[in-house]
Amino acid sequence: MELLGLYNYWIVIFLMMSGFYIVIARGNLVKKIVGLNIFQASVFVFYISMGKVSGGTAPIVAEGVEVYSNPLPHVLILTAIVVGVATTALGLSLVVRINEAYGTIEEDELGIMGDDD
Repeated sequence: MELLGLYNYWIVIFLMMSGFYIVIARGNLVKKIVGLNIFQASVFVFYISMGKVSGGTAPIVAEGVEVYSNPLPHVLILTAIVVGVATTALGLSLVVRINEAYGTIEEDELGIMGDDD
């Protein structure tokens, strides 16, 4: 196998590390949610890449077709996308509520993460 031939896996690694870096390095809560969404997109691409069968067709019985593709990973990703959208909406609504209560969405300005004053 050629190393550059697996470009979809390189994309997964790049998206995963970018999303992880954004979550760790940024203090803004909205940027953290965006980082989580990027990380989540990398997982989606990974599952879809793993579900691809070279030369496979839809699992419909037909003459001359011997290799079928499994539709389960794609169905799971559709479900995960719906759950991801709902989770993102909940996270953003919590950020709005935190902004109303504390006046900021910067993590270091909130003062609720273990300050021993």
